[in-house]
Amino acid sequence: MRETLVLNASFEPLSTVSLRRAVVLVMQDKAVVEQAHPGLRIRGAAVDLPVPLVIRLSRYVRVPFRRQAPWSRRGVLVRDQHRCAYCGRRATTVDHVVPRAHGGGDTWLNTVASCAEDNHRKADRTPEQAGMEMLRRPFVPTPADTMLAALGVSVREELPDWLVQSA
Repeated sequence: MRETLVLNASFEPLSTVSLRRAVVLVMQDKAVVEQAHPGLRIRGAAVDLPVPLVIRLSRYVRVPFRRQAPWSRRGVLVRDQHRCAYCGRRATTVDHVVPRAHGGGDTWLNTVASCAEDNHRKADRTPEQAGMEMLRRPFVPTPADTMLAALGVSVREELPDWLVQSA
């Protein structure tokens, strides 16, 4: 299912929603389409809309300030673009750099995406103990980076420059 980026009335990224939810917000005049998928339209008996890629709320919504995105397994996989931190192949699991059994927690800086083989090979050890080198280091993404990453790399290239730079 397609994801649509929701901007506040002030053009700051708020969240991503399903295509169905985005269409409902536009039809109820609660949002306007800022960026649409080229050439794609939603048609019905009384509806003819462009397929929204980015929508902007008509009214400003006050949101509590968040310095960092909340940690999640899905978030780690999206942050690392589903690529294993040890070999670069497709990642399907999340590996703890410092294993939980040794006091490592579920944090952005202690988890990386990993393929099942490398996760099993590393086992209950640190990468140094297992003799494995990491291709990329974990980092803490901003909430805006997390939302844009969830939309996908190809979609990010379709976004206007003003939106990618402000996020």
